[in-house]
Amino acid sequence: MRVLALSGSLRRDSYNTSLLRAAVELAPGGVEVELYDGLGAVPPYDYDVELDGTPAAVTDLKQRIDAADAVLIATPEYNGSIPGQLKNALDWVSRPIRESPFRGTPTGVIGASTGAYGGVWAQAELRKVLGILGARVLEEGVAVPSAAEQFAPDGSLASPEVAVQLAGLIADLVGAASPVADAA
Repeated sequence: MRVLALSGSLRRDSYNTSLLRAAVELAPGGVEVELYDGLGAVPPYDYDVELDGTPAAVTDLKQRIDAADAVLIATPEYNGSIPGQLKNALDWVSRPIRESPFRGTPTGVIGASTGAYGGVWAQAELRKVLGILGARVLEEGVAVPSAAEQFAPDGSLASPEVAVQLAGLIADLVGAASPVADAA
């Protein structure tokens, strides 16, 4: 089973990317979690560019989503919502909507924030956008507040409580994707 992990942060030392790296380590046997690192290469959405042909970075992202049995997205919270670059990539992937690779794809939403609430507003916004794209979004997520205290200096997850929550979410995501993978 393949899970594509996408961080909504472009920052090199992102807590959200670190959270996805922890997901790679916590994935059960037989589950491959691929960490996507091409978000920064996705150009701003422009219908005129789309008419001339879909950019290679967008085609690559669409193909990776399409090839995955499930998707796990970690989002930071910028001004109470998702980062512009993540929203932009989702806008590209949604085109045309009937061909969105998210249609029917089990998708989990997680996030880490230096604030007290762990980015729950951004996660709610992301769930809404993914639902519009036709993704089968898990209701539960993982919100990591006070992220600076939850990770070790090397970026590894230091919180056993967060590790348990994250492992549970991955298990739920795999469970949601299993019928899809079995039917393929």
